[in-house]
Amino acid sequence: MNISSITDSISPISNKQNNQVSKQNDNTFDNMLKGAISEVNKTQVEGYKAMEGIATGNVKNLQEAVQKIEEAELSLKLALEVKNKAVNAYKEVMRMQV
Repeated sequence: MNISSITDSISPISNKQNNQVSKQNDNTFDNMLKGAISEVNKTQVEGYKAMEGIATGNVKNLQEAVQKIEEAELSLKLALEVKNKAVNAYKEVMRMQV
C-alpha cells in the first residue's frame, strides 16, 4: 500500500485547511508531542547528570540528586505508557471494519 500517493492527492486540500488552522492555534498535536518528548529528554539528561554527580562524589545535596533520578524514571515510565496506549488505540482503529 503506497501511502504517499494518498497524501499527494489530499495535500492541496489539507494545505489550505492547515494554513487556516495554524494561524488560529499553534498548539497542534505535533507541537505538543515534540514538547512532551523534549521534557522527557530534559529530565533524563538531568537524571544522568545527577547519577554522574553521585558516582564522582561531586553532589552537594544527595536528596536532590536522588529526586532528579526518580523524576527521570517516572517521566520515562509515563512516556512509555502513553506510547503503549497510543499504539493500542491505533491497532484498535485498524481492526474496525468499514
